Amino acid sequence: MSHPHPELGAPPKLPEGGLRVTPLGGLGEIGRNMTIFEYGGRLLVVDCGVLFPEQEQPGIDLILPDFSSIRDRLDDIDGIVLTHGHEDHIGGVPYLLREKPDIPLIGSKLTLALLEAKLQEHRIRPYTLEVREGHRERIGPFDCEFVSVNHSIPDALAVAIRTPAGMAVHTGDFKMDQLPLDGRLTDLRAFARLGEEGIDLLLSDSTNAEVPGFVPPEREISGVLRQVFARAEKRIIVASFASHVHRIQQIVDAAYEHGRRIAFVGRSMVRNMGIARDLGYLRVPAGLVVDVKVLDDLADREVVLVCTGSQGEPMAALSRMANRDHQIRIVEGDTVILASSLIPGNENAVYRVINGLTRWGANVIHKGNAKVHVSGHASAGELLYFYNICRPKNLMPVHGEWRHLRANAELGAATGVPAERIVIAEDGVAVDLLDGKAKIAGKVQAGYVYVDGLSVGDVTESSLKDRRILGDEGFITVFVVVDSSTGKIVSGPSIHTRGSGIEESDFAAVLPKIDEVLARSAQDGVVEPHQLQQLVRRTVGKWVSDTYRRRPMIMPVVVDV
Repeated sequence: MSHPHPELGAPPKLPEGGLRVTPLGGLGEIGRNMTIFEYGGRLLVVDCGVLFPEQEQPGIDLILPDFSSIRDRLDDIDGIVLTHGHEDHIGGVPYLLREKPDIPLIGSKLTLALLEAKLQEHRIRPYTLEVREGHRERIGPFDCEFVSVNHSIPDALAVAIRTPAGMAVHTGDFKMDQLPLDGRLTDLRAFARLGEEGIDLLLSDSTNAEVPGFVPPEREISGVLRQVFARAEKRIIVASFASHVHRIQQIVDAAYEHGRRIAFVGRSMVRNMGIARDLGYLRVPAGLVVDVKVLDDLADREVVLVCTGSQGEPMAALSRMANRDHQIRIVEGDTVILASSLIPGNENAVYRVINGLTRWGANVIHKGNAKVHVSGHASAGELLYFYNICRPKNLMPVHGEWRHLRANAELGAATGVPAERIVIAEDGVAVDLLDGKAKIAGKVQAGYVYVDGLSVGDVTESSLKDRRILGDEGFITVFVVVDSSTGKIVSGPSIHTRGSGIEESDFAAVLPKIDEVLARSAQDGVVEPHQLQQLVRRTVGKWVSDTYRRRPMIMPVVVDV
């Protein structure tokens, strides 16, 4: 198995007749999925998603792939193929289309509908090409065949990309539910046919590669939901991903069976379920869905609320309910169902919400105490089965953290893929398929690009470090007025603090130290305000560290008059 090294340089020009595959996101992380395929000077993008921020990224809304390696080649992009409609696969598209709005988007009906609704908010009218399983489309030099795969959202597709350099197959996210709610199976016959033709490079979903066995069918949740609905005496509040149409379908069915009405809460939930309903992916009996405004007219035992916030997102409806910051207030006896898994990194946020809901008397049902979720990703048993069908010549695990990628590589090796033909890469690592063999060619820039409000890419790691210090240690401001010609103090120093845990009166001990250092600098002829600010910062910082073992942000202001 080959893997990248930090010392990798930029990849050389792609040799004639070779296929280059460069992931810009999704490797070593859960989210931000984006892969660039290059052949003959032309580019094909597969997915363009976002990553959601963690606690150490305060104030950040979204994290995008880094487009810098393709920014001067946007005219070479023949299309963006979208495997399915989850945010970690389509959420970055509006930001790429801001740079070139006419790049064609290729995807299934539901995927494009969800994306078009999102693009409307960005005031972008895209060029789209709707495809479905079994379709084959020529996109520049890339001959793309689309294959049905089962996932936790309808209409998911894998894509087989044929070029003269060989065939690459990208699975997207998939599992092998043998009893899917919509009857749409992962098309193993198509994968077997592709395997017979010869899959030169397989890029395979790694998310559940560490989990043994097979993922249970989605429909097994129905029985548990019915039991929960039968026991609930007051309102039922369900938190789910706003794109999990199959899960919402089971909530709809259970609500209808138990004589309850449903209200969707949260902008994305209302939008996505409206789209799914209009396109026929969500079947809702007439009169079952009501506006949230009429809930006060219904008895508690007649109400089901379906909202966002299953990952503890601070601004989502469920988190705000837990914090008593929402029009819907949790009361004793309400039942809350978290119908999703925990995305790695979100555990603390989710448990904080569960504790908040429980505090107000809610009965919280989650994956830890009831079978209210099954994964949308293939487990180890399914992946072994899949590799034995496909028989890839080269394997490149994608979509997962490092432990997932390595576990997936080991599964491939166990089914007979030669170790030297298994490539464990990371974001930015270019992998060339030449003469039937995949090997690492170099590395391009593929760092995080932060979205903070309307700002895209302006927030840096240094900015985040400052935010973390402010959040953890607070800040201290020191204000001094000095004579511009002599450098002597005219007024101050005055010190103010917020969040540092130090009383302002305690700073009397450091004022003589500031006076001393500024007097010495005046004698030495140092009068430039920036230099004086650095002296003040070091003096106060050393005193705080020595006295309190703390490191707040220190902001000196020196004014010369």
